[in-house]
Amino acid sequence: MRRLKVLFLPHPVAAIASPWATDVIEAVRARHNLRIFDRAQPVGPQLAGIEAIVDLGGNIAPDLLAAAAATGVKFLQAQTTGLDHVDVEGILNAGLLLAHCPGQLSSVALAQSAMMFILMYAHRYGEARRNFAAGKLYAPTGIELEGLTLGLIGFGASAQDLARRARAFGLRILAIDIRPIEEEILAEIEPEFLGGPDDVDRVVAASDYLSLHLHLTPATQHTIDARRIGLMKETACLINVARGALVDEDALYRALVDGRLGGAGLDVFAQEPPDATAPVFQLPNVFAMPHTAGSTDGTSRKRARLAADNLDRYARGESLVGQITSRFI
Repeated sequence: MRRLKVLFLPHPVAAIASPWATDVIEAVRARHNLRIFDRAQPVGPQLAGIEAIVDLGGNIAPDLLAAAAATGVKFLQAQTTGLDHVDVEGILNAGLLLAHCPGQLSSVALAQSAMMFILMYAHRYGEARRNFAAGKLYAPTGIELEGLTLGLIGFGASAQDLARRARAFGLRILAIDIRPIEEEILAEIEPEFLGGPDDVDRVVAASDYLSLHLHLTPATQHTIDARRIGLMKETACLINVARGALVDEDALYRALVDGRLGGAGLDVFAQEPPDATAPVFQLPNVFAMPHTAGSTDGTSRKRARLAADNLDRYARGESLVGQITSRFI
């Protein structure tokens, strides 16, 4: 197999270098000739002879994309799952092959985080932490998960991994997806209900925990809007480890502040970073993380291996894993 000349495009936020950048560099450099892009240096010389780019986070700038296409770059590997911030049309129109990281590479991390939110809400962690700080013991009293209902809006890899973990705690599983789910997956997880888009209201209304696992597209934006928030049980908890704009955040925050919804576990926000001083984030029943639900050492290693493997496939003329051929998937 021939060694490609590859340009690695680090994330513009330097703090993301470890382990995300170091894992990619280690995985790719062992198989191909790797050059690391330096934003402080002229672009042209850094693209000389480059055939493929590995873009950490999918953050390639328009001027760099134009220069890459002009100098003969043929393939861009975006080290991200979501495509809402990736210039898919620009990359494809420039004549580059584009691949991203399929959801199963971060599904374990996302499932762990969603399960953590479920347990934090069940044991009223925010209130318990305040009581601990105040020296108050023996309160609050938590709730057991056995027999409660987890609704999954989207039943892809991360939702399936969450369902596997939730079943061990005795949660009932209801799920929604737009595509047929493999029979072996259904036989393993045994959801009590699997419906389509027309059944979202049913699942929303029945769930004690509602977890979102969708790509963000114009069709999925505000899937959970004010009307659907109104359908949720007042004791229910909304969990979002997917994309912030799947939810009408203003409606969600009003419901939480007004006590019309039990709680929320949020890792993603329509505008990032959000205003951490907002009243909703001071509530003991709202748990927030800084878009780190999918960030584990395992996700980083798996994505790095995928980048190296896809470069190998490209070098051999084979089809790519996670190839994108249109704006929405």
